Amino acid sequence: MKRYLIRSLKYFAALCVLCMAIMALNLTTGMASLSLEETLYVMFHTPRGLMLPAVIVLLAAFYPRFGFIVRRVEGDVEEHREQIVNAFRSAGFELRREEDDALFFRAKGPLHRLLLLGEDEIKVSQYGQWIELEGIRRGVARVIYRLDSHIRMARYDKE
Repeated sequence: MKRYLIRSLKYFAALCVLCMAIMALNLTTGMASLSLEETLYVMFHTPRGLMLPAVIVLLAAFYPRFGFIVRRVEGDVEEHREQIVNAFRSAGFELRREEDDALFFRAKGPLHRLLLLGEDEIKVSQYGQWIELEGIRRGVARVIYRLDSHIRMARYDKE
């Protein structure tokens, strides 16, 4: 529950920064018909204006539920270790640590980590006949396609 709340707060902060950046862009380019004070008044004192903060709060509250996933690819972690590392490397991740039959990957650069809100760790483990990837949706989605391709190519090369 604590992790859920922290993720939700991170996403809330990111959405607020995005909202402020859009407002600043509108004001500096002259696209906004209201001043900053008038915009804030409308946003927090009218029913229509209150929809934006309400939507931001709702998105932030539900983001951890939909923003993190578990996906599986048929294969063996030990047998396909090279393909796993290559798939993660091509998606901008690097192996950080290994423990208890699991591999943990993190984003390579600080900008990539920032874009993933610091939630860039992806856990790779064995689940029966499946390789299981658990982490942020954007990262897992990038890697799972590449990993499946790498494993299929390795099987094809063996035949």
